[in-house]
Amino acid sequence: MLKLKNISKTFNKGSINEQELFNNFSLDIEKGDFISLIGSNGAGKSTLLNLISGKLKSDEGRILLDGVDITEKDEFERCRNISRIFQDPAMGTNPSMTIYENLAMAKNKGQKFGLRFLIDKKDEVFFKDSLKVLGLNLEDKLHTPVSQLSGGQRQSLALIMATIVNPDLLLLDEHTAALDPKTSEIVMEITDRVVREKGLTTIMVTHNIEYAIKYGNRLIMLHLGKKVLDISGDIKKNLNKEELLSLFKSVSDKSLFA
Repeated sequence: MLKLKNISKTFNKGSINEQELFNNFSLDIEKGDFISLIGSNGAGKSTLLNLISGKLKSDEGRILLDGVDITEKDEFERCRNISRIFQDPAMGTNPSMTIYENLAMAKNKGQKFGLRFLIDKKDEVFFKDSLKVLGLNLEDKLHTPVSQLSGGQRQSLALIMATIVNPDLLLLDEHTAALDPKTSEIVMEITDRVVREKGLTTIMVTHNIEYAIKYGNRLIMLHLGKKVLDISGDIKKNLNKEELLSLFKSVSDKSLFA
């Protein structure tokens, strides 16, 4: 589904602050993969999502999505096939609009439309059915302004908005980090259910080691722009928190003497 071929990215080229992050980096992601992406600060996790989404352009290399070269496409073009949820719940929804209006905008993503669709109620049943999977009773609050929702409700709504048109790729950028532990657990359970039921190819950046182990079929660790761990199947299933933390520490310690 997604191929990154020989990607290179250097920030502040030609200055005293020049920093090479990715150098000849490649990654293949299969259709239906749910990847937990971990790594220390500065490892390149969010930069990788920015390169995939088009927020940043690579210096070299190619990016292919479902066989189509999207390397030169701008972010607004890629968003027709790629959905992204950010850490801040406010970034995925419009708080001044109702739940219904937010969903209507998401459903029409990438299409030409005016404002008439915002008052067209033909999609009301569809939107209610889409929200029921959350188990938060938001289907009974369709015409409630999003500003009145909690952070967890907003992030759950953002998840439905991001997946309502079944994107080719879903990017989750620490989407539970701003939530309290209990709400974070609920949102992760909802995320896992939606991703599995829709069969979405997903990359989830997280600092939560337990989530990285528990969710998804594949776990990738980045360090200083390099892929230092890539496991799946029974190896991932049998991994525990202590083992992963030990691997993480080992990689970090080695870099100090590299």
